[in-house]
Amino acid sequence: MGLTIVYSNIAQQDLKGIYNYIRRDSVRYARNEVQLIRIAIRKLKSNSLLGKKFEKSDDELTRELIFRNYRIVYDIILDKQIIILSIHHHARSITNNPAFTDED
Repeated sequence: MGLTIVYSNIAQQDLKGIYNYIRRDSVRYARNEVQLIRIAIRKLKSNSLLGKKFEKSDDELTRELIFRNYRIVYDIILDKQIIILSIHHHARSITNNPAFTDED
């Protein structure tokens, strides 16, 4: 399948935040954690429905993949693209995540 994966600005900031937090203790573990997250996300290329429907959305194509301590929230755009909306640590409240504000 020819799906491409695109990281939203928020998801890119999430990855940087994860890296920066872990690197305070170990640069090696920080790199490893980000790499493992990216590997998990790449699996969506071959199975975009791998994650479950995201509870905060009515759209079946907004989904979340649980990986380790993270909720990887993504949108499926037709059969062409997966947009990573957020990589959210489970210990943080999802209601504070800027990717999911209820602005109408």
